[in-house]
Amino acid sequence: MADLKERLLPPRTASSINLPGRPSLSVNPGEQSSRPSSSDHPLFPRNGFFGVEEAWARPQPKNSSVSIHPVFWRNSGFFVLEVFDMAVLLEDIIRSVEMWLRIKQQPQPYVNPDLDPVLLVPGIAGSILNAVDENGKEDRVWVRILGADYTFRTKLWSRFDPSTGQTVSLDPKIRIVVPEGRYGLDAIDLLDPDMVIGRDCLGYYHDMIVEMIKWGFKEGKTLFGFGYDFRQSNRFQGTMECFAAKLESAYTASGGKKLNIISHSMGGLLVKCFMCLHSDVFEKYVKNWIAIATPFRGAPGYVTSTLLNGMTFIEGWEQNFFISKWSMHQLLIECPSIYELMACPNFNWQTVPLLEIWREKHDNDGKSTIIRESSEPTEALSILKEALSSNTVHHDGVDIPLPFNLEILKWVNETQNVLSCAKVPQGVKFYNIYGNGLDTPHSVSYGSEENPVSDLQQLPFFKAKYVCVDGDGTVPVESAKADGLDAEARVGVPGEHRGIVCDRHVFRILKHWLKAGEPDPYYNPINDYVILPTVYEMEEHREEGLQVASVREEWDIISEEQDVQGDLLNKKPMISSISVSHVGKDQSSRAEAQVTVHQQSEGKQHVELRGMSVSVGG
Repeated sequence: MADLKERLLPPRTASSINLPGRPSLSVNPGEQSSRPSSSDHPLFPRNGFFGVEEAWARPQPKNSSVSIHPVFWRNSGFFVLEVFDMAVLLEDIIRSVEMWLRIKQQPQPYVNPDLDPVLLVPGIAGSILNAVDENGKEDRVWVRILGADYTFRTKLWSRFDPSTGQTVSLDPKIRIVVPEGRYGLDAIDLLDPDMVIGRDCLGYYHDMIVEMIKWGFKEGKTLFGFGYDFRQSNRFQGTMECFAAKLESAYTASGGKKLNIISHSMGGLLVKCFMCLHSDVFEKYVKNWIAIATPFRGAPGYVTSTLLNGMTFIEGWEQNFFISKWSMHQLLIECPSIYELMACPNFNWQTVPLLEIWREKHDNDGKSTIIRESSEPTEALSILKEALSSNTVHHDGVDIPLPFNLEILKWVNETQNVLSCAKVPQGVKFYNIYGNGLDTPHSVSYGSEENPVSDLQQLPFFKAKYVCVDGDGTVPVESAKADGLDAEARVGVPGEHRGIVCDRHVFRILKHWLKAGEPDPYYNPINDYVILPTVYEMEEHREEGLQVASVREEWDIISEEQDVQGDLLNKKPMISSISVSHVGKDQSSRAEAQVTVHQQSEGKQHVELRGMSVSVGG
């Protein structure tokens, strides 16, 4: 430590920094440094490295005890420090530098060896995909920034092979693989690890992984991930084999402990297919399965418009994947996984999803009539077939027809049969968390009375309009709740489809079910609600013989049983008050409190408490 201090704290004279091939920088206390030109700026060299420009040099007050501007050069990068001993503790600076120089290791997070292992399974578009060419060169195709759309079209566009049930790349020299780094977590953490600005937008399980590590989970010991080629069917044999291998390897790595599976979105369908097709393996390795925002009966509104228009149906990601709607459409039209997210035709919908089209028809006399046609899921298939009959892509100099794929539809019908037969094995517990509180597309409408559709092949050029129901913005509540399984609990959480895996309320529920971390005093597992303290203030004033205290608290109560409060939902806030007095020999006290319960909004019941106490004597 002493040696490092001496290196970091030279005498307070002019400080000079010289690096090979870089302009020198001299700083005198009380003077402003000269800044090199932007083209030769050490923090912005021509090789593209960037950092914080303002960290280079700033004017220093004349009375400042500024000491140094140490710069560390390593692997074409810079570590720039300004030390102001008036504002920053020297020990903290030295500790940071020691860890950066690897003189000392960063403190290791707490690990709880008693936790049962967790396997995270993402949904569609939730795994990094790499393309490997015939020379073994590996290139990320999902997700990337530079050349994203071109790479997507040349390496990820696919065709469905009905003989194998596999979707394969149009380029026969390309095969798609999923990275396995960090025990499978690399593929499902940040979908573009190279992205610096805005990387939060491309995080999938990142926040949950960080949170679970705080609870005591350890990567490779009690925390694992399963990324997969989301183009494939949820019951594709290759995926099922990889999932079985992942269960076994995680079980072994954790010392023979059964796993808790946490799945999101379409990942729940994959798990359900595996549970049906390989129930013995599932029972051997799995303790609990927690499904989050799973479209058990489909995501009708978004998938219908995806097949017709190429809209990215995962709300919130459209602007972050750098892929055009048309390019995405041409991929998804050959993906069995998308067809498996269509409205389940055999489900007894309370609100039937419809495909509505304003059509212009002509009679024998040539007179036109505008009518609105409504088709239920099974009837809508013929419309999709006609609308996409002329769809083609140009690839490698060849026009390839990509109509609505009836072979995939046959495959999907069998998948629906598998899903309907699934049962939770004995000894395994199943939990369902679903999102609610948001307008969610359910039925889709094209055209209008003023602008009707005259040719069904023009549907891909019309803008879809939605009839919405309650859900998470992508999956309707009705679909997400209808798991068809014997569930230990089904919990509705106000939230958006993608963001729900980063939701603090969901973290509290998971923490309780996984028996992880410190006990949560605000969580009530019996009534299954969470009280979130939003405000707490307390003031106290004392004078001779008099003591006055006031308190203010606010909570948000989030509950699955949103109707427990009965008709309070549509009434004005309810206000109650209470007062308590106590008269003693040497001291008298009086306390009053008022509680206001606001009407429920967006799944939350807001409660306010105001209280004051006065004591005299003593």
